[in-house]
Amino acid sequence: MVPSTPFELPIKKPRIVVRKAERKLELYSDKVLLRTYKVGLGLNPVADKEQEGDRRTPEGEFYIFTKNNKSAYYLSLGLSYPNAEDAGRGLREGLITKRQHDAILDAIQRKSMPPQDTKLGGEIYIHGNGAGSDWTWGCVALENEDIKELYEAVSVGTPVTVLP
Repeated sequence: MVPSTPFELPIKKPRIVVRKAERKLELYSDKVLLRTYKVGLGLNPVADKEQEGDRRTPEGEFYIFTKNNKSAYYLSLGLSYPNAEDAGRGLREGLITKRQHDAILDAIQRKSMPPQDTKLGGEIYIHGNGAGSDWTWGCVALENEDIKELYEAVSVGTPVTVLP
């Protein structure tokens, strides 16, 4: 799905928007749409992620906390799930402790990796290995050539919005 017209790197103020209902990921340079990629989502793609194992793709505001060029899924970009809203919900519903809640908020404030091992779940990535269907445990999957272009265009800290 990558057009033949390349864009210049580095891009200005990169930003990612995932539109779950439309199965697409948009890459922006500031306010200019550079690319639209087809994506596959979690096996239970409609609702927002609530807890580990629900196979849902989370919704909300995130950032890229890591870039992994040794991913089992070609290349991957770590999404900062759970976010502050997820942590608040998890605490209210008794899924996480106050200590886990505070650790999530601390990581978000530092723009680092939030705890990945709570009952809220974790290890949500934007990665390769195919966008032809909804097959992940909650990740956003692209075709390998698309994740390669995206991987090269964004950096750690890039904002990511996941919409229903």
